[in-house]
Amino acid sequence: MLKIEDMHVFYGAIHAIKGVSFEVGEGEIVALIGANGAGKSTILKTVSGLMHPRSGYITFLGEDISHTDAYKLLRTGLAHVPEGRRIFLQMTVQENLEMGAYIHKQAAQEDLEKVFAYFPRLKERRKQIAGTLSGGEQQMLAMSRALMSHPKLMMLDEPSMGLAPILVDQIFAIIKQLHAAGTTILLVEQNARKALQIADRAYVLETGKITLSGTGAELASSDAVKKAYLGG
Repeated sequence: MLKIEDMHVFYGAIHAIKGVSFEVGEGEIVALIGANGAGKSTILKTVSGLMHPRSGYITFLGEDISHTDAYKLLRTGLAHVPEGRRIFLQMTVQENLEMGAYIHKQAAQEDLEKVFAYFPRLKERRKQIAGTLSGGEQQMLAMSRALMSHPKLMMLDEPSMGLAPILVDQIFAIIKQLHAAGTTILLVEQNARKALQIADRAYVLETGKITLSGTGAELASSDAVKKAYLGG
């Protein structure tokens, strides 16, 4: 579904992503793990068109999207839930969800009900101003807003960041539900243990390069990964 080939990304003179290649097959959960500053978020921003590679290729559903603008990519079925949630704080929960559906002209009631089935707490708070939600509820809203665009591939950037352990468990349970319902997922996550538990395959990113790859189980049992990311 998604293929990255020899991608190089720069911030000015800083070479942030150095020849990265990986792919995400339809129906997979693929995780990118690595330390803070390794380049994980930069990869997602580049795939979603917020940045563009200096060289290399990004292919989505067989089309080269290396230099396609972000607003055009949304219509292809690519959704990005950014780090830090980035919800519309002054709008209500429902208005945020309607913004997620803007490419479909209007939010269908059945789409809202489908989202509320995953996130019942948001249904209770649908008229509440989003900025007054808890951190966990804001993360749920960011994921729900992305779902309203009917994504084929959902990219999640640090969905568990800053959340209490019980909420982390809830978010990962919902990711598994979304996957079971047919959404392909590219997950960037510092909680390597949780990410590897649900990932079909995973890649380890260090200073802009992929240094290890394998199934989630293989990387979870790797001594190098245990030492660096799992506290083992």
